[in-house]
Amino acid sequence: MSYVLKYLINHTSKPNPTMEILSTSGLTKRYPKITALDQLDFRIERGMVFGLLGPNGSGKTTTLGILLNVIQPTAGTYKWFGKAPSANSRKKIGAILEMPCFLPYMTASQSLRVIAEIKDAPMESIDRVLRVVGLYDRRNDVFKTFSLGMKQRLAIASALLADPPVLILDEPTNGLDPKGIVEIRELITAIAQSGKTIILASHLLDEVQKVCSDFMVLRKGKKLFQGSVASALLNQKNIEVGSPNLEQLKAALSEHQGVESLTESYGKCILKVNDRLTTTELSQFLFDKKIIINHLFQTDGSLEREFLAILKAEE
Repeated sequence: MSYVLKYLINHTSKPNPTMEILSTSGLTKRYPKITALDQLDFRIERGMVFGLLGPNGSGKTTTLGILLNVIQPTAGTYKWFGKAPSANSRKKIGAILEMPCFLPYMTASQSLRVIAEIKDAPMESIDRVLRVVGLYDRRNDVFKTFSLGMKQRLAIASALLADPPVLILDEPTNGLDPKGIVEIRELITAIAQSGKTIILASHLLDEVQKVCSDFMVLRKGKKLFQGSVASALLNQKNIEVGSPNLEQLKAALSEHQGVESLTESYGKCILKVNDRLTTTELSQFLFDKKIIINHLFQTDGSLEREFLAILKAEE
């Protein structure tokens, strides 16, 4: 049994979905020439993996900076765990806001020992978090020999030292190669399964789709959307159908109650359907109507498609 699996078994709790971890009200940050955040309201509940999405300059990093008390808001308030932010609430949050930065000639264990002393975390946690992030076998190697992905994992290990219930990550896969991206994605998923709440800002929509349970879209400091990833993708369910007799196909499809809309593209019918209609059911329906089909394909939802649609709708 892997250490990460043992960690999950020993640390996983059943999250109370109604427990509020974070809420903001009218959060605003103004600079002389720009408004970085404009009346931002949102809520995060325990156990969520919450993604902050938005173009460059949308206010993602500013939001995280305010929530960590690094940046002071111009107006508005926020609460951690249902209370006003305090030194005690800050201790319950592990965060990585920039690229990993450790002394190049210190080993992984030595680096974490320094962080543990600063955070007043138990030294016994060092080996535990190194195993969680998969660096225990490299604990005596110096930082400068690590790949970028390993450096990022070490940074995540440092954020986990005090075993905080909340983890904040700003662009955790930025600059990584495909292998490193997969490793960090799997690590974030494993940590989330232990019951921790994770807040991450990213511009890699595919990674957010694979990791996050919920997301929020920002643009020019304003919230455009907040909701679950599953719901956003479900709303995009489409089925493509083709037939030698396109007009007959269109007439039959228009009779099916599960078809919400029908458009024609390149000789095929593109259907927006309800979440209950499957390709198997649709195939049987057309067979019963004695309609020959030569193309049947369901397109999965894409968070990128939803993201672009949200931005376009607000233009």
